[in-house]
Amino acid sequence: MFKKLPFILMTLTFVLVLAACGSKNDAGTTNGAASNGSGDNTAAELSGNILAVGSTALQPLVEQAGQKFMAVDQYKNVTVQVQGGGSGTGLTQVSDGQATIGNSDVFAEEKLKDEAKAKELVDHQVAVVAIAPVSNKDAGVTDLTKEQLVDIFSGKITNWKDVGGKDQAIVIVNRPSSSGTRATFENFALGTKVEDIQGSIQEDSSGTVKKLVSETPGAIGYLALSYLDDKLQVLKYGGVEATVENVEAGTYPVWAYQHMYTKGEPDAATKAFLDYMLSDEIQQNDVKELGYIPVSGMKVKRDAAGNVTQ
Repeated sequence: MFKKLPFILMTLTFVLVLAACGSKNDAGTTNGAASNGSGDNTAAELSGNILAVGSTALQPLVEQAGQKFMAVDQYKNVTVQVQGGGSGTGLTQVSDGQATIGNSDVFAEEKLKDEAKAKELVDHQVAVVAIAPVSNKDAGVTDLTKEQLVDIFSGKITNWKDVGGKDQAIVIVNRPSSSGTRATFENFALGTKVEDIQGSIQEDSSGTVKKLVSETPGAIGYLALSYLDDKLQVLKYGGVEATVENVEAGTYPVWAYQHMYTKGEPDAATKAFLDYMLSDEIQQNDVKELGYIPVSGMKVKRDAAGNVTQ
């Protein structure tokens, strides 16, 4: 009996070790399953508050996409708020941490004077927008050259009759200096910055510009294609129409990327929204429906210095 005791003890020890190993393996499997389940729940329960501020040219697209995004079951706990104010405001607020996303018609390095702040921002290009000169329908003009536009916005030409239109005083409806739409128009339509002249009207919102130009006799302004309708006279630029095809081909020069900047890499909720902005659902439907152009459709590229390449 005593001779067999060591053997019995060894056998019991071996059984206990096997049982312990089995227990550990079972626990590992359970934790793995819990981990996988937790990952799925994290995706389903994605939540957060996103505030996108800035460009009024980009605002209609971000608002519409934001509503659709929040209607997706996976993102029902994410809130997207969109405000205008102009590209400069958007870039400043995202840089200062007051907004999650800064919507802009221009590159951050063009607008922000602090180079270090501009470098902190991450660019997400979600579309291209074309800017067209527009006038009140009764002005009697359908086409203006670059030189004529410069003379009008600098105050050298003050009556429509001097450019082939009616004997009607010209009323300029401009955007503030913080506006990315204004920067795009001055850079690529006028080729120069112009000072605000006495008697001109300045408005923060593209929607207000549209209303004033359509209702004010003799008015002229400029708007993104997303704001154009038959209440306005859309003016050709040197004989070239502001159409999607002409912008994509590079024959119409007054266009800009639509940027959605974040300060550093975005958090999970913001990244999900930015990815949604670039999804086929938005790019092939909402972008085109609202008069924007998918970046993928462009046959030319433009850098922050304004250089265009094929």
